[in-house]
Amino acid sequence: MTRRALDWLGWLASPVLAGSAFSILCLGVVTWLPALAAVGFALNRWRTDGDTRCFTGVFTGWRLYWRPLLPHSILMTIAGVVAASNLRFLAGSSGPVVVALFMIHIGLVAAAVTYHLALAVAAGRDPSGAAADWRRTAFRLAFTSVPRGTALLGAAIAAPVFSLVVPAGPLLLGATVPVLIGLFVADHA
Repeated sequence: MTRRALDWLGWLASPVLAGSAFSILCLGVVTWLPALAAVGFALNRWRTDGDTRCFTGVFTGWRLYWRPLLPHSILMTIAGVVAASNLRFLAGSSGPVVVALFMIHIGLVAAAVTYHLALAVAAGRDPSGAAADWRRTAFRLAFTSVPRGTALLGAAIAAPVFSLVVPAGPLLLGATVPVLIGLFVADHA
């Protein structure tokens, strides 16, 4: 019984440790995508190899991903700021064209979230691959199957919301749980 309880706590502790390392790496604001891929790297090693060093595993993965993914991360951070300002502007207006533009922006944000979560999963599963291979795999994972894409988007939305009951839950589990679910989805793809 004691061993089973410790195993269960490991399923909670490993994503929390990876989430704390992710939070530290994201202090650089534009470093979120390499950090998310590093979370995928650490959690994939934990799931497949039993490596319980998830906190340091994220920093180990960071060294693999910061160079190929940082330019993409900077570009998407700028695009996210532009989309947020557009949504703020559109939310204060009314009319059929405004509603259409608002919904187009929401759809683009949802597609971007799904793709970047899939990109982190693809990079985490294949750390020695090329960035172009990660992008192709991420596109297939996110957009070629409605159930897979919906699972990724649903995890990205639900994890921060459901982790609100834990103090600092969205900070520690908001990124790691969707990546973990993405790894499970990719296993069955």
